[in-house]
Amino acid sequence: MSNQLDRQKSLLRKIFNQTTDKSLQHKNLSGCDLAGIDLSGIDLSGFNLVGANLNGANLSGSILTGTNLSGANLVKVNLREAYLHEACLCEANLMDADLSRANLCGAFLWRAKLKRANCWAVSLCGADLRKTDFRDAQLVEASLIEANLIKANLNNAKLCGANFVEANLNQVNLTNANLSWANLIQANLFEANISGANFYNAKLTDTIMPDGTIDQPHILFFD
Repeated sequence: MSNQLDRQKSLLRKIFNQTTDKSLQHKNLSGCDLAGIDLSGIDLSGFNLVGANLNGANLSGSILTGTNLSGANLVKVNLREAYLHEACLCEANLMDADLSRANLCGAFLWRAKLKRANCWAVSLCGADLRKTDFRDAQLVEASLIEANLIKANLNNAKLCGANFVEANLNQVNLTNANLSWANLIQANLFEANISGANFYNAKLTDTIMPDGTIDQPHILFFD
């Protein structure tokens, strides 16, 4: 435990060299260049990282509860198994990032860019994903229960086995998306674009369909 704390202090000291003492006291690292840094397992809860450059950084297993990462550069960042409960990533760039098994329940990702991101088994329950760009992303077995995905772009996304129970997918772009075995019970797909989407063995009970009708069967097969 002491070795881990020493490592954390050493890493944070390097970061804080870019900031003033006042910034340190207020956990303010906004705009800092942290590209490629290894912050795996570090607790950055409540930090201000608005607009920070974390391109290629390693944040696997890190704790970022309530952290503000709005507008941050998180391209190719490693956030595997990171804890980002109620973190703010609005308009952040997470293209090609690895968020597999990360916890982003209640997080805010309005207009975030996650094109080609690896979100395998990620937890996004109750997350704000309005207008989020998930094009070509991997969301296999992801949990999006009660998530708000209004006008999100899931074009060509892999959503096999994903859980969308009671999620709001109003006006979502699901063209060519793979939703085989996905759970969409009581989800809202009103005005969604499902052209070319694969719903093989998807659960659509009480789902609001794009035309506004409510589906009743337990399982619906799409070719």
